[in-house]
Amino acid sequence: MITREEIRELAQFQCSEGGSALSFYFQPRTPQNRSHREETIQAKEMVRQAMNDAEKSGRNGSTRGDLARILDVAGNLHGNQARAKAIFACGAENYWREFDLPAWLPGTQLVARRHFHLKPLAALLGVQPRLCVALVDRHRARFFDMRLDDLKERGGMFGALPRRGRSDGFAGYEAGHVERSANNEAMHHFKNVAERLKEELEKGTWERLIVGCHDKTWPEFESHLHPYVAQRLLSHFNIDPAGAGKEEIREQASRIFREATERRRQVLLTDVMDQARSNGKGALGLRRVLRALEMGEVQTLLMAENFAATAAECTGCGHLDSHVVDLCAVCGRATRDLEDVADALVNSAIRRDIELFYVPPSEDFAKAGNIAALLRFRADQSTTSKLVS
Repeated sequence: MITREEIRELAQFQCSEGGSALSFYFQPRTPQNRSHREETIQAKEMVRQAMNDAEKSGRNGSTRGDLARILDVAGNLHGNQARAKAIFACGAENYWREFDLPAWLPGTQLVARRHFHLKPLAALLGVQPRLCVALVDRHRARFFDMRLDDLKERGGMFGALPRRGRSDGFAGYEAGHVERSANNEAMHHFKNVAERLKEELEKGTWERLIVGCHDKTWPEFESHLHPYVAQRLLSHFNIDPAGAGKEEIREQASRIFREATERRRQVLLTDVMDQARSNGKGALGLRRVLRALEMGEVQTLLMAENFAATAAECTGCGHLDSHVVDLCAVCGRATRDLEDVADALVNSAIRRDIELFYVPPSEDFAKAGNIAALLRFRADQSTTSKLVS
């Protein structure tokens, strides 16, 4: 599974002049017949067309070699496979990276540019924190790491089992003592689990938490969570921690994460629109967002799923201009046209660890330019700026 460090490496990559950074995505589909070959045929045809284009443009050296290698991989893919595939290659820089991904990509595609095309990848990973799924009952706890649909168990904790005597004593007088002892042992177990979660959060082991337990256990356990841990809790779900299988755990945790992500997307969208209208920490439209990115103001970037726009990129300082101009407004160097500035925005967000959300089609968001940013600060409203003015 791809890591954040690997994504950041892809975002920082730039192919030298004369070469091409190839981004190949294969998305398996439900097959139309038993041969399962439709997607494979489409992928191979896509690569062959790119090879012909490279031949015509004179880029028949390292680029053609990369395409031949991708074609070989595509020939072994099948439309009924469980995972998608992503390949990033640039023969001019001796660069090749290959990843298996969840089958959630928008489609099979091949893109050749100076930078890698990371928009499909960012759609998967842009809002994916490190998730901890903790299954807890009165005597045990199981801990899982979850990234996309990859769930890995990484250990557990076991409290003392309740002591069982042969009887409750004369006339049942021992029964109350046994119950109090069991409750006390369960309380200490919950405290130990809560302390471990706090320590893991402080070490950066995880960023968001989902808890699975019996409904009747939840109030007991929740009361012991440290406030910092409780702030990172997405939700809890009802499950038997001892007998639960990975598939059931993954399904429940994925559902909770999707619901939490959608709630956060709606809150952020409302917040950024309100902030922008009140001249606060919100930026709407491509020109304003590009300026905020350049000033280091952006905390969260929101972009329509279908957002696309042309722009100019300086060949010297890398400045992005929402207008297609010949010379850079910052350093005066020549610019190059960008067919779709979305790629540059996504790469910039990844490099700077900016939270990224894709927004489904919306009339209000379209009127705002299909792109917006929630800001950490406003440089033009800082104390220093006010003193200078």
